[in-house]
Amino acid sequence: MSCDESTLQLTTGWRFGRFAPATEDGPGADEPGFDDGGLAEVTVPHTVVELGWRDWDPQSWEGEWIYRNRFDAPQSDGRRTFLDFGAALAHARPSLNGTDLEDHLGGYLPFSREVTGLITQRDNLLTVRLDSSFNLNVPPCRPAPFPPTATDYWQPGGLYRPVTVRTVPEIFVSDLFAKPVDVLDPQRRRLEITCTVDAAAVAEATKITIEVTDAGGGLVASTDLPVSITRPGIVTADGVVDGLSDIALWDVEDPNLYKVTAALVINGQARHSRSTRIGFREARFAMDGFYLNGRRLQIFGANRHQHYPYVGFAMPARVQRKDAEILRRELNCNMVRCSHYPQSEAFYDACDELGLMAWEEAPGWGYLGDQEWKELAYRDVGEMVRRDRNHPSIIIWGARLNETDDDNELYTRTRDLAHELDGSRPTAGAMAGRLDTKDYVHEVFSEDDYNSSIGADGRKQPEFEPPRADRPYLISECVGTLSGPELYYRRFGSQIEQQGQALAHARVHDLAAADPHFCGVIVWTSIDYESGSGANIDHGVKCTGVVDLFRIAKPGAAFYHSQLDPAVQPVISPAFYWDFGTTSPTNDLGRAMICSNLDRLEIFVGGTHFGTVEPDRATYPNLAHPPSFVDFGSVDPTAWPELRIDGYLGNELALSRTFSSDPATDSLSLRVDDQELVADGADATRVEFRAVDRYGAPRPYVSGDVTLQIDGPVELIGKNPFPFAAAGGAGAVWIRATQATGGVRIRAEHPILGEAETSIMITARRETEQ
Repeated sequence: MSCDESTLQLTTGWRFGRFAPATEDGPGADEPGFDDGGLAEVTVPHTVVELGWRDWDPQSWEGEWIYRNRFDAPQSDGRRTFLDFGAALAHARPSLNGTDLEDHLGGYLPFSREVTGLITQRDNLLTVRLDSSFNLNVPPCRPAPFPPTATDYWQPGGLYRPVTVRTVPEIFVSDLFAKPVDVLDPQRRRLEITCTVDAAAVAEATKITIEVTDAGGGLVASTDLPVSITRPGIVTADGVVDGLSDIALWDVEDPNLYKVTAALVINGQARHSRSTRIGFREARFAMDGFYLNGRRLQIFGANRHQHYPYVGFAMPARVQRKDAEILRRELNCNMVRCSHYPQSEAFYDACDELGLMAWEEAPGWGYLGDQEWKELAYRDVGEMVRRDRNHPSIIIWGARLNETDDDNELYTRTRDLAHELDGSRPTAGAMAGRLDTKDYVHEVFSEDDYNSSIGADGRKQPEFEPPRADRPYLISECVGTLSGPELYYRRFGSQIEQQGQALAHARVHDLAAADPHFCGVIVWTSIDYESGSGANIDHGVKCTGVVDLFRIAKPGAAFYHSQLDPAVQPVISPAFYWDFGTTSPTNDLGRAMICSNLDRLEIFVGGTHFGTVEPDRATYPNLAHPPSFVDFGSVDPTAWPELRIDGYLGNELALSRTFSSDPATDSLSLRVDDQELVADGADATRVEFRAVDRYGAPRPYVSGDVTLQIDGPVELIGKNPFPFAAAGGAGAVWIRATQATGGVRIRAEHPILGEAETSIMITARRETEQ
């Protein structure tokens, strides 16, 4: 952003309620004369109804709603002003000062409306009439008589991403695309620049100066692009930046980023600029696998929905970014599939910074509508690519809607549109049981493979069909709760159910790594999500994640924790609980799974050496770090013995972990993700609480409520008291900052586990964050 651009975030000051049409007695809720004193005061991001952490009811959010905000605008001084909407589910009809603006149909991508001439410096009224019904003719929704359960995820309505007032000069840089080319050849490496200028006037002696700077702000390269603005309208300038032989590549282990700035210069003065971040990397899908910067890299990924307890999609940037951190740093994934819609820009920013590759997908799920519906799908592909094509983390465009029938005309058009706008990434679409289709027009074939067999233990286990041989092949979904062994993976479930998830996930990654035709695996899913579709739902939740709704790892995540170089961090992560209550590893599991990246484990029970185990390379020959197994059948649980696991790299002790089986010494753990929030009315962080043993390991099967007391300038997002038994001894709420600063004290209490306390600070927004 240049000094000649200003923004105002419309976070607070909103009035909200059910939409009321005009009557003989008064104006409608979207008209200036409407008395909104009886409407609720809310902040944006916002969901139209208060939600629990499960048992969502789509009837509660369907229908029409009204948002109203009175605000003073930045001084314009002849400049142009736009209203920018991050996203609104699902049909938005905005109006400013009584003048209707163009409506927008579709809930997952941003839209802007120019309001130059309509906006005043004082006392503006913005209204948004929002229809959050499912039976709208726009992807991924469907017209009547389809019910909301026709799509495998709930879509709670609302202005769930930011709303901004943006003021720019009469002539400004509206878009900047910087495409790295010939990345692996230092001498030919270059940026192909496409810069778009939106002009409301004529200008002479114009040019665009392009600068590439490194993370420290140092100038790497620059060039000037000629641009001729002889009449009002949209002008595009193209050019090349070379001299990039010394840049550092973007990689999953070393995600180097650069800033590209386009400054519009008129008569020798910079009038407006636009910046974007990029990374130099080559991501190539081939018949023998996936290659990043010329080296073969096995894709090790998971799918992600953007659902959150209590608020649906309406979480701010900080919380969205945390999901990327969980995927990359806790689950050690190198890729995420953003199912089944474009997700928050903040999430992709975090992917760029963390080295988490991404598959971005246009909205859709298992359905193609009429021609009008398809045109909106085509539009979505284009808007998705335009918004996010500078993100190095995105390596593939989902230009075919998830699990839909063949439509050569539509999907040839979406493929060609993605290539026209970008050209540096392949396209794909997730298929389901359609390996033999002859009408697949995209470059990478991806399959949602839920095949299974019966294992030696008599339980269902995942299998893969042979890959197609005519295109690079990627597994876009697998495991979930469809290919075994269970329909649910819940923390309060039996130990054998929960460990079964870890076994299934280890198996699919081993199977794919055995065949070089598999580019890799993206499992279903990283995080549980809210749904009403299918037979595998518990209280409206699909328990497919290795992480639960509260972003707390289940035992199934143990496998992912261990797939990490021990030089970075040694890991010992059991896929079971050392607990002799409801179920026990001594009689429930048979073989207890310990996930580790170490060479051998020495097992001690009750202080006595119990056995030595090594990674099971016979069963999992293709994993970097196979799990180990222990049979605890001979352990006497009545003595409440402790378990100690010592892990060795070679002959050196690298890590030792101890677990208590005695619940009498358990306590309540309380932690927050962030120690500081910004007093902007929207910033938020998670407060996690769980039952732990005396060594900090999780304890399941705990009853009783957790009661929270929160003092300070924040609002609680969540359930208080929180029912521990329903969630298996772990849960979370979020706290949202108000516009006041100060300290926040958080205290949690449980009738058996006792009390815990922590604190954070709410600080003023810094100048760089304005």
